[in-house]
Amino acid sequence: MSSNRTLAIIKPDAFAGSKAGLILAHLEKGGFKLIASRVMKLTHEQAGEFYAVHKGRPFYQELVEFMTSGYCMPMVLGRDNAVLALRDSIGATDPAEAAAGTVRKLYAESKGRNAIHASDSDENAFREARFFFAETDLIR
Repeated sequence: MSSNRTLAIIKPDAFAGSKAGLILAHLEKGGFKLIASRVMKLTHEQAGEFYAVHKGRPFYQELVEFMTSGYCMPMVLGRDNAVLALRDSIGATDPAEAAAGTVRKLYAESKGRNAIHASDSDENAFREARFFFAETDLIR
């Protein structure tokens, strides 16, 4: 995957709160194109593997529990400089610190229930997209 693609996940809090469509529309208005998406409920094993980079940190188990608490929507998004553009578009992890008009300012409940995940580098975007999607899903 080139740097013009990234992975986002609409998290269980936003999905359960019927905000998934609003978030996707917000991202599309911001110039992102939907390449692939699916709705799923992560197992503990899947969430643990996906967030393994955080294993050993105090919030790891809480994060795994949260991400398995309901449905989520992983998606691959495309646009120029996608990783940085998405991180700008979603705002700071803590919605209280997020800029006005960002996804988290508009739709997140708290720092722990922050509506959306976004890859933090091109390398992680590539790895994370492959976690959820086959190569054939990403041809476009």
